[in-house]
Amino acid sequence: MTNLNRRTLLTSAAGLAGLGFLSACVSNSPGTGGKNGESSVDSSLKIGASPVPHAEILQFVKDELAKDAGLDIEIVEYTDYILPNKDLESGDTDANFYQTPNFLKNEIKENGYKFTAGKGVHIEPLGLYSEKAKSIEEIAEGGEIALNSDPANTARGLRLLEAAGLISFGDDVAEDALVKPEDVKDNPKNLTFTELEGGQIPRSLGDFAAAVINGNFALEAGLKPNEDSIFLEPGEDSPYANLLVWRSEDDGNEHLKKLEELLHSAEVKAFIEKTYTDGSVIPAF
Repeated sequence: MTNLNRRTLLTSAAGLAGLGFLSACVSNSPGTGGKNGESSVDSSLKIGASPVPHAEILQFVKDELAKDAGLDIEIVEYTDYILPNKDLESGDTDANFYQTPNFLKNEIKENGYKFTAGKGVHIEPLGLYSEKAKSIEEIAEGGEIALNSDPANTARGLRLLEAAGLISFGDDVAEDALVKPEDVKDNPKNLTFTELEGGQIPRSLGDFAAAVINGNFALEAGLKPNEDSIFLEPGEDSPYANLLVWRSEDDGNEHLKKLEELLHSAEVKAFIEKTYTDGSVIPAF
């Protein structure tokens, strides 16, 4: 082997080693699926969110606050409640913003997710809506009530009906239990219950005596909770605040910590209060 050829090979090997080092550094970026929140110059975050109001709140943060905080936020919108957590676990997103503590608890129980949640950002009061009744009293005997089909929201919907005085549960049922229609003890109007995917309920409202609709789906359908619902979930001391959620392995991610801080800023609180004047979205901080 000539000296020229030997020098060429050594130079090539050193270059490849350098590329390998750089690749390793990039692969550990916390904004792109890196683990344990290792520091990186990459400040990008890919956040999954329901369109309304979660993506709208994130868009405000992106437009008004993120740049000064050194963050680059990409928002991925979802119209269902199952895919966001699947994509978070797989690393397709860095966090998501759409779920409540009871929903997250059930998702972790059912799927074994290792997630961490931030503090409550906002509350979307659940509402009971009807095209056939103008009040709770007008709901027909034997009427069919539509409920969101995921277990956490089914339970929350039933608790709303209980608060409205339409049904009740026995004293042996815990307050935080994921109650089901078969757990109902007292049902004076002999109501029946049908579970549907949450986003489908507003489109099918006319098919039921009444329907329990999540705040985000009500907003997307153009419903105004304060005006259109016949019973609205109390917002004060609600256990159903919406949370930013991320993989537990990224607990040390400084970019996620900064986003969590921004979501609880005075600017975000003012944005929520000024944007959702119909009471459909309430700050939780």
